[in-house]
Amino acid sequence: MNYLAIVVAALVPIVLGFLWYNPILFGGFWMRESGMTEEKLRSGNMAVIFIVSLIFSFFLSMFLQTLVIHQIGAVQLIGGDPTAEGILPSFQAFMNDYGTNFRTYKHGALHGLLAGIFLILPILGINGMFERQSWKHIFINVGYWTMTLTIMGAILCGWV
Repeated sequence: MNYLAIVVAALVPIVLGFLWYNPILFGGFWMRESGMTEEKLRSGNMAVIFIVSLIFSFFLSMFLQTLVIHQIGAVQLIGGDPTAEGILPSFQAFMNDYGTNFRTYKHGALHGLLAGIFLILPILGINGMFERQSWKHIFINVGYWTMTLTIMGAILCGWV
């Protein structure tokens, strides 16, 4: 695990959210589609919102690496400790053959993109329909999370 990559990836939702939901990009559309007002925006405790968002982003970063780094699955199959006694030689042979395969920014970005399409879109789409949100609102949020996971996946997988 690259803990520095995990921390940097955890910052992506905050930084991208600042840009994505800025009035210059999609902020105006998002406010209109969600019914958000300037007054309502100012009413929240921003310190709590950012701290909890950062904690959740860290959780997301920790989990996302299991989707974008295939070698984690191999380590999980042997119980998580490659140095433990009793590990079969086939594990080391596998790691010798495939140990750094698919550890690129491009591969991580692909898996982040797929997570956005096949996890985030259905989740936010279902919620949005039941909350009677517009498709514009749903796609603004899905676009943000898909872009976020794509960048996070690239960082987590490629930063070896």
